[in-house]
Amino acid sequence: MSYRPEIDGLRAIALIPVVLFHANFEWFSGGYVGVDVFFVISGYLITSIILREKAAAEFTFSHFYERRARRILPALFFIMLVCIPFAWLLQLPHELINFAKSLIATTVFSSNILFWLELDYFSADVEFIPLIHTWSLAIEEQFYLLFPLLLSFIWAFSKRNIFIILAIITIISFALSEWGWRYYPDANFYLLYSRVWELMVGALIALYLSQNQPTKGIISEVASILGLALILFAVFYLDKTYPFPSAFALLPIIGTALIILFTHPKTMVYRLLSLKVLTLIGLISYSAYLWHQPLFVFTRLYLIDEPAPWLMAILSLLTLVLAYLSWRFIETPFRDKHRFTQKQIFVFSLLGSVFFIGVGVLLIIIDGAEFRFN
Repeated sequence: MSYRPEIDGLRAIALIPVVLFHANFEWFSGGYVGVDVFFVISGYLITSIILREKAAAEFTFSHFYERRARRILPALFFIMLVCIPFAWLLQLPHELINFAKSLIATTVFSSNILFWLELDYFSADVEFIPLIHTWSLAIEEQFYLLFPLLLSFIWAFSKRNIFIILAIITIISFALSEWGWRYYPDANFYLLYSRVWELMVGALIALYLSQNQPTKGIISEVASILGLALILFAVFYLDKTYPFPSAFALLPIIGTALIILFTHPKTMVYRLLSLKVLTLIGLISYSAYLWHQPLFVFTRLYLIDEPAPWLMAILSLLTLVLAYLSWRFIETPFRDKHRFTQKQIFVFSLLGSVFFIGVGVLLIIIDGAEFRFN
């Protein structure tokens, strides 16, 4: 699969609203839809990689999960490590216990389940939870765990019907999300069953493009502009009062799908999303997503009162600076197979997981370290 710079630009369009939404800038009242854009992109990229390797008879589960570990864990573990001393210094005992639980849950990619059981995402409490944003990583990792198995099974036994089967799963998941927001809104927000349709839309796009050439001409120009407009409309129009995910999620999902399907070098949207500043932000978007919430949370805990808008703006810019450093010195080296072998990556993943689970268990055992306040 050839590099598509506009996808990195699209990542930037997804990241910036999420950060500014969590910074409480009112104009970005629907900024949370950036996560949904990320889901479609992830579904598209992962499926494209699997299909290409399947076609070349090169796909193996060990290599697939090695790539996921290289991509996800080093930066995640580093940010979790940085969070520990700040949580120790700034959080009350019950907050530290909750942080310890989130350390454990994040390590085993089940933080979405933890937060579903304990928290409403749109409540004020999320502003004081450093790892709340890892719920979306948990969704993606659960998808990465199950989807290759499903796709391999379909590939072996019903290859001709891959698109139909995935489309059925997409429709069922969307229907469940429409049912879920009415009766179980917290579960609907956090759990995989109501989010998988967003990732599946990306998978269906990858399947289509693997067998068809992108549409050119005026149709692609209009469709890609419409796609960007739908995403931006969702960012600025939606807010916390709208049920989500629901039919309203179709705005960013269809918008993202149109951009991936119809954008090509001759379209205006391609030229916009391929701007150097946007592609750079897209490249560092994963680290930026990891950094922004802990920065905001620990600042709020330190100041007690809500930080001024100018300070949140500075912290948003600092997020990008820290993200670049993480991307340059953590993400990039760990992706280099010449520097770290597959065995080393798996050992690193295991030891890191044991460490963070151990720290979480210890903080719970000592009851949130009440002695800090004696």
